[in-house]
Amino acid sequence: MIVAERGYPMTVSKTDCFGEAMRDGRLTEPSNEKVYRLREAILYSRQLGRPLTEEEMCTFETKAD
Repeated sequence: MIVAERGYPMTVSKTDCFGEAMRDGRLTEPSNEKVYRLREAILYSRQLGRPLTEEEMCTFETKAD
């Protein structure tokens, strides 16, 4: 006895062509050239017991090369 499954037509989901809409392949916005010392910022945030403000985060900012 031959058993065959009923075939359903293939549909293209939105995830199949996700990256094709990107002009240069990036999935994020272009960098603003800011680099942060994140390890130090995270440790300081844990000491404070709260998220850092933007002013506090600026103290952990370094210039990109």
